[in-house]
Order: sequence, then C-alpha cells, then structure tokens
Amino acid sequence: MKPYAPALRIKWPNDLLVDGAKLAGILLERQGDAVIVGFGVNLAHHPKDLDRPATSLQPPVPPDEFLSRLVAAFETWLARWRAEGLAPIRAAWLAAAHPPGTPLIAGETRGTFNGLDESGALRLRLEDGGLRVIHAGDVFLL
Repeated sequence: MKPYAPALRIKWPNDLLVDGAKLAGILLERQGDAVIVGFGVNLAHHPKDLDRPATSLQPPVPPDEFLSRLVAAFETWLARWRAEGLAPIRAAWLAAAHPPGTPLIAGETRGTFNGLDESGALRLRLEDGGLRVIHAGDVFLL
C-alpha cells in the first residue's frame, strides 16, 4: 500500500497513520487455537469530527483491488512468521513505526517510544529514565 500512503507509520499496537491521521486499524482476537484478524481501512472516505484526525487512501482504492493486495501481503508475512519466527516481523514493524523518542501516553503513563521487546510489547521510556513494558492497552501520540 506504500504507493497509496507513502508516509504510512505504524502506531502500537494496531493503528496505521498517515501524517498523524488514522488510516486503518487492526484487531486480533484469539478463539481457541485460532486468531481472528479484523481490518478496518478508510479506502475512499473517512469519518470527520472525531477526537483524533482520520484520513483515507489517496487516490481511493477499489475494495477488490485492496483486498487482493491485503490477502497476498498477509499470506507472505504469515508464512514468514511461521518459517522464521517473530524477529523479521518485529524488524519490519520497527522500520515502519514512528521514530524512537516519539512522545506517547499509555493510560496515565507518559513517556517516549523506545521500540519493542522481543515479544512485540511496547517499550516506553519514562520521564525519570525508567522503562515500562506495555503488553496491552490504548496508546496515543502526544
């Protein structure tokens, strides 16, 4: 999707942002041994008057074209995860994430983005220099 959203960044744990505006979200839910993955993507339009900015792909992308690209990419990364483990996915995620030092708030905790640990959890550098590892929750850019 880079040709449609060249400034795309990932915000932990599940948002895709373009110039700070939300383009898409990804939700995971475990059901027994399976994981259900849901994607919400603003292909041609986006909501207005939200508490955060939102955006859509420019130019708009036909849903069938987007779906075929999404399925192909998902299959590629799933196969890679199964063959190589989390390390290459984590590296690609970090390459597309906002830069280290980006101010964040997680719940009531303020700090700066300090990467991901080996399991994919958020590393938040605290104002006092400490480090907090966050495994779940809402995180917002400041």
